[in-house]
Amino acid sequence: MKVLLVDDHPLVLSALEVVVQTMGADTTVVGVASAAAARAALAQDPDFDLVLLDLALGDADGFDLLVEFRRAYPALPVVVVSASDRASDVIRAIDSGAMGFVPKRSSHAELHDALALVMSGSMYVPPAMLGLEPERRVGGDTAPDVMRREPDAGRGGAAQADRHQPQKSLADLGLTPRQTEVLTLLLQGLPNKLIARQLNLSVETVKDHVAAVLRGLGVNSRTQAVLAVSQMMLGQGGYAARRPASD
Repeated sequence: MKVLLVDDHPLVLSALEVVVQTMGADTTVVGVASAAAARAALAQDPDFDLVLLDLALGDADGFDLLVEFRRAYPALPVVVVSASDRASDVIRAIDSGAMGFVPKRSSHAELHDALALVMSGSMYVPPAMLGLEPERRVGGDTAPDVMRREPDAGRGGAAQADRHQPQKSLADLGLTPRQTEVLTLLLQGLPNKLIARQLNLSVETVKDHVAAVLRGLGVNSRTQAVLAVSQMMLGQGGYAARRPASD
């Protein structure tokens, strides 16, 4: 796995490089400190498997860069790693196409769990976004807790979900195989036009499937769908999106 880290704070960048490198012997990590360097790295080598992006960059707005990367490299998952865990920032990042959002106060285990979910085709949202723990705000100059070691912290969200959230799986939604395909692509941040192109369907048909998926999840928007599926993942140990064999 080849990972591009984008963070203009040298200490954070070094810490993330160490943490991500421990995910496996076959993991290659490239760290850059600016949006310009990130653009150059992807232009030179588009074969990255994952991007970890900070929102507070000196030469660009992180949200703008996220949208830019999603448009230029739609198959490349981007995970935001930010000093903020405000609900508004998490929702905006997911709306902009992020496959996950990890607060810098997270432990090694939480970061590993989040990246494993994303690389399996799932999405990660902090437990605080699911109402499983009080939301905390972290200032931009606060020392990042992503360097702390708490081996069991990554399981906290799932344990709380067991206590407070009804256990529901995607199988319980009654989605058709085609609707499941649409949900898989929707969770990857693809718009209806690209979903239609990939599945060889009309845009109107995709809209109908999306509406059915939202109804099945009991939500009204794509962002709410992401949160709902993330809640299922936390409660059941992860969901790897799979493409059904047929309609």
